[in-house]
Order: sequence, then C-alpha cells, then structure tokens
Amino acid sequence: PAGIDDGQVISIRGKGNAGVNGGPAGDLQVQVSVRPHPIFEREGYDIWCELPLTFAQVALGAEVSIPTLDGNVPYTIKEGTQPGDVITLKGKGFPYIRGSGRGNENVRVVVEVPKNLTSEQKRLLKAFDEATGDRNYQKRSRFFEKLKKAFNTDK
Repeated sequence: PAGIDDGQVISIRGKGNAGVNGGPAGDLQVQVSVRPHPIFEREGYDIWCELPLTFAQVALGAEVSIPTLDGNVPYTIKEGTQPGDVITLKGKGFPYIRGSGRGNENVRVVVEVPKNLTSEQKRLLKAFDEATGDRNYQKRSRFFEKLKKAFNTDK
C-alpha cells in the first residue's frame, strides 16, 4: 500500500503454507524493503530534504522550486532566511496507511558558499562585508555579547 515503510510486514491471509493434517493454509508474511531515495529521507510519514540556496537568494529572497513526492512546487524564499531554517510543506509527505491524510515535507535551508571567486568578486564581497556592519548579523552580535559576559573579569 502507498505509504508503507522499509521493514514493515504485510500479512496475506490464507496464502501461506498448507495447514497440518489438511488444515487451512497459514498466512503469507511479506517484509517490505524500500530503496533509499537520493533526495528525500523518511521520518515516519514525514519526509526531509535539503534545499541548497545561494547567499543572494536567502539575503534578498527568491522564487524557487522545491521537489516533492508529487513533483516540484513553487515557493517564495523570504528575505533574510537563515541557514538551517526549516520550511514545512503541509500534506506533502507519505500517505497514511490507515486513514486519510499525509505527513509533511520538511525542507532544511542550506546556504552554499561559492568557491573559486575571481579577484573582482572577492573585492566586491569585501566591500559588501565592510558596508554591512554587525547590526545586520543578530546571531553573531549575540554570540560576542555572551562571550564578553562569560569572560568579563571586572566583577
């Protein structure tokens, strides 16, 4: 059935070995083996995947296409999205075996840092970094505030 997981067992009544002394046939037990998916990981009826994005896409926001079990879905990445943020697509996971409905798809944002920058790209990135300032980096600012408090010897 749709939604079955690796290692689960399906029991088919009366299709097993013949019974003793002419008794009814037993049940056939089939253990399911599901091949791993190259993009999705399963957790119950929910699925997880990573979505690699560029710095510009998460900083400025972007229209992207997210893969699901049913095909790609358009999605708007919000400006200022952080690495590790999780996007939840309700009802895009595996169908429930018993009952109606489906699990969710959870998409973890991964920011890919560019490699092999040209000297011009490096110059522009340094200029951007100098112009940005610490006020735009909340986690970084809080980290260094905590660090100062932790090692403050003026007590």
